[in-house]
Amino acid sequence: MNDIVWSPSPEHVERANVTRFMRALGIGGYDELVRRSVDDIEWFWDAVVRDLDLEFLEPYERVLDISNGIEWATWFGGGRVNVAHQCVDRWATRTPDAPAVIWESEDGDVRRWTYSELRATTDRLARALLSLGVLGGDAVGIFLPMAPEIVASVMACSKIGAIWVPIFSGFGPDAVGARLADAGAKVLLTADGTLRKGEVVPMKEIADEAVTAAGCVRDVVVWRRLGREEAPWNPARDRDWEEIVAAQAEEPLSAEPLESEHPLMIGYTSGTTGRPKGALHVHGGFLVKVAAEVAYQIDVQPGDVLHWVTDLGWIMGPWEIVGALALGSTVLLFEGAPTHPGPDRLWSLVERHGVTMLGVSPTLVRALIPDGVEPVRAHDLSSLRILGSTGEPWNPDPYLWLFREVGGSKLPIINLSGGTEVGACFLSPLPITELKACTLRGPALGMDVDIVDPDGQPVGPGEVGELVCRQPWPAMTRGVWGDPERYLDTYWRRFPGVWVHGDWASRDADGFWFLHGRSDDTLSVAGKRIGPAEVESALASHPSVVESAAVGIPHPVKGEQIWCFVVVRQGEHPSPGELADVVAEHLGRSFRPSRVLLVPELPRTRSAKIVRRAIRAAALGQDPGDLSSIENPESLDAIRHAALPA
Repeated sequence: MNDIVWSPSPEHVERANVTRFMRALGIGGYDELVRRSVDDIEWFWDAVVRDLDLEFLEPYERVLDISNGIEWATWFGGGRVNVAHQCVDRWATRTPDAPAVIWESEDGDVRRWTYSELRATTDRLARALLSLGVLGGDAVGIFLPMAPEIVASVMACSKIGAIWVPIFSGFGPDAVGARLADAGAKVLLTADGTLRKGEVVPMKEIADEAVTAAGCVRDVVVWRRLGREEAPWNPARDRDWEEIVAAQAEEPLSAEPLESEHPLMIGYTSGTTGRPKGALHVHGGFLVKVAAEVAYQIDVQPGDVLHWVTDLGWIMGPWEIVGALALGSTVLLFEGAPTHPGPDRLWSLVERHGVTMLGVSPTLVRALIPDGVEPVRAHDLSSLRILGSTGEPWNPDPYLWLFREVGGSKLPIINLSGGTEVGACFLSPLPITELKACTLRGPALGMDVDIVDPDGQPVGPGEVGELVCRQPWPAMTRGVWGDPERYLDTYWRRFPGVWVHGDWASRDADGFWFLHGRSDDTLSVAGKRIGPAEVESALASHPSVVESAAVGIPHPVKGEQIWCFVVVRQGEHPSPGELADVVAEHLGRSFRPSRVLLVPELPRTRSAKIVRRAIRAAALGQDPGDLSSIENPESLDAIRHAALPA
């Protein structure tokens, strides 16, 4: 697909935030803006702070410090800031009656919080956390459905300097417990349950198992979302959300003036081996980078309503909440699934709540296409100005379906890509740039990205290589929580001084960038990333399992599906369905393997490392490449045979 599918109208260009920004700086166009943003990153990020009026409680003395190496760059040194001050307090003072959060439950309840109401709940919850002994720097887990309470939780932790730990609401107890334990969370904020596709998700029961496994949580604050009388209750540990919040004083609570590098959150992302990686983000850098993206990439302005179909446990959850509120606009959240109770749920939300910026994943669009265009056409989508997407690479047909059927061929698709550890985006179009189908257009502003070959040398147009970044950016993780060596090994040591992200990318002769999937073994199911080690650990809990390997296999809707190749104890014969259910029980139904295949052995190197690359190739009937490092290459024959269609 080499043709331009969308060009910005004069109206798009004139109203865009990024146009105002360029004019103020005397920049003539897109190419010049991208070039200048990476030629002098300190100048650029300082200009962003001023343009967006991001309020530091004490001004910073220097923009960037790399005295400890690019890997450990720090930003806005000497300054003090607080995400909750920018996102809540200043708007509660300036525009107290403006809508901050809109929520729609699966059973039809709608709640709207103004900035004044958001501040009142945030401040009371912050005081409640203080009453439980939470101090600045303590970790607080957030395992909640996407509702106003989740926004208050994020902002209450931020206000007092506690580190919030966002956890995917669809995880099982093992995954929740592993994240709580790794972060050392003292308190968990959760709910008695939530609704999804007409069924109750028993979040309290999951939370209880997770807390027991983690061994570090002292208090569990429970929002009684469903009023479930059967939900378990431990009076020595559990606290009723409404009661503990209502007991606090009503007067406003000032946000702590925190150093710019004060920890904000630990977002967990999955790698190919070992436990999930806790990406540490800080107040100053995360606020500035995310606000810039939401302002310049998806063009959010006061009065806009932003909705991204996501969860707090994925980076786009914090991104949409912090980004929308930092700019004084409105974030829309909903409970349940975008396809329930009918295939028009998402489009009805857009119509009812006047959504102006809608973010989706390619997986979701592929799932909606079989229902046809009638669910879309049944609703007035004229409020939309921008379509966004992230999570995985597109293929042309669903991209063009979204562009034509939802956007009427009039709206840009701001297709962006980054990651939890990036804190934001490496690649993204702007609403003033032409677009080709599936493109990410080019580098996000201030991001000095490149595409390189196995030797770290730049590749030419049309060649696929590794996506890398050559300079620091404000929202980059400040390391893997508790494991600095793992951070350096994962991102920095392949090409010293250069961040290697693990994505295949290319750019065409016209300078349009495209993604081609992960270059490592990380699994991405419907845009939700998880490491094979987590799946394999869940399988290992079954008494029959000796070892296993989880690999990602292409899927027409989800992007990837999980296949597991399992070695069981001699004489035992667990069913594939039984083993798949074990994974779902531990990690959540989203990660239930599509196939579980029993094999006599797995290919491994002489150092006993399982070679997932070769397993995946064998399963797909592809050339597995160089097998010289594999001690038992004959194991691939059994894998090929097991993977044949049933």
